[in-house]
Amino acid sequence: MTEEINTLPAKNRLPYIILITSVAAFGGFLFGYDTAVIAGAIGYLQVKFNLSPLMVGWAASSAIWGCVLGAMSAGYLSDRYGRKAVLIGTAVLFALPAYGSAVVNDLTSFIIMRLLGGIGVGAASMLCPMYISEIAPSRIRGRLVTLYQLAIVLGINIIYVINLKISQAGDEAWNIEYGWRYMLGSEVIPAAVFFVLLFFVPESPRWLAAQAKDEAAKKILEKINGKVVAQEIFAEISESLRDEKGSLSDLMDKKLRKPLLIGVVLALFSQITGINAVIYYAPEIFKSIGFGAESAFTQTIIIGLVNMLFTLVAIWLIDRAGRRSLLIWGVAGMIICLFATGICFHFHFDKGPWVLIFILGYIASFAVSLGPIPWVLMSEIFPTKIRGIAMSLATLVLWIGVVAITQLTPYFLGTFGGATTFWIFMVNAVIIWIFTLKKIPETKNRTLEEIERSW
Repeated sequence: MTEEINTLPAKNRLPYIILITSVAAFGGFLFGYDTAVIAGAIGYLQVKFNLSPLMVGWAASSAIWGCVLGAMSAGYLSDRYGRKAVLIGTAVLFALPAYGSAVVNDLTSFIIMRLLGGIGVGAASMLCPMYISEIAPSRIRGRLVTLYQLAIVLGINIIYVINLKISQAGDEAWNIEYGWRYMLGSEVIPAAVFFVLLFFVPESPRWLAAQAKDEAAKKILEKINGKVVAQEIFAEISESLRDEKGSLSDLMDKKLRKPLLIGVVLALFSQITGINAVIYYAPEIFKSIGFGAESAFTQTIIIGLVNMLFTLVAIWLIDRAGRRSLLIWGVAGMIICLFATGICFHFHFDKGPWVLIFILGYIASFAVSLGPIPWVLMSEIFPTKIRGIAMSLATLVLWIGVVAITQLTPYFLGTFGGATTFWIFMVNAVIIWIFTLKKIPETKNRTLEEIERSW
């Protein structure tokens, strides 16, 4: 315990560090909140606008298309205008479209609002953890970046509860006309809080140094790390800025093909094994097998709590058991639970607790494996000079996977039924399990330089 305490900055600096990283992590809260709010609203939207299964998918996935655009543009904009300025822009893109999507009366306007909101989500998905990593002291950076991961899960859980409470405020007809509006509009409040708090955090010292604003960068580093350590960090930042020259053409280097393949495959399969189908459509899945609306919302809340609990388990185990081991065992658990869920649908064992039990097992297995580990590995396996470019490509593939699953899940459920849908996800899980066995090395307790040389 004493060694842990000794690794922290001086006592008078720690509250300030926690404050500014918590503000950035709040963007993760809004990320989870915004992407999961549609789970409670989509059923009522389907009736309100008389949507076909494909249009249900389009309404649910429209924000995700905005996420693709936001993720693609956030890096360039933050390099040009600063991390803080673009984060403030994301707060605006969380708030205004949330209000707009709550007051519209036609599907086209709703889609436009969700697309705009998605740009904010996609930008925040890259900027918030990057800001934390650039501003946090190196010795506690991992724990501080973890605040962002926990905030995403917390945002999902909170909106599940809010959706339940709103759905209980009226009958089915009220929810079809008004309930979904309050669900979507509720995001304005946390988005406004995020907007205000961002004015009290500093700009990234790394970005300031890149803009030749050395004195401003040094002042922030001193406030966070103390004067002596700040000078050492500033020297490292200056050196790294001189050395960084990565470009897209570097990704084609023969020795980088394997890490690039690993990053892209992990990003894609973290989505097409069905996690967002469960998060977005859980209330509709439970209602389709006979649960009432209130019961379906309650069980969705249980899913969120299990997700959060096992995310904490992953944080505890990832540096002990190792990335590869968690992937192997966690994905194996996903395969078993997806197969069993399909069996329940196929043989109509869906009126009791079994579907919920196996879905919870799937969520737990995902939360300790394909949830956090792709992000960890993507940050480890790429050489420093192309890490940002390579992670941008992998992130783009991840969001494309989100779009595909969100768009196609209602069609799969309506055309093939629950059994085949979950078995499709199972086949994808089998593929990534085999890929893990064959291609993914263990990176635990290895320096970035050791990993880079291994390629």
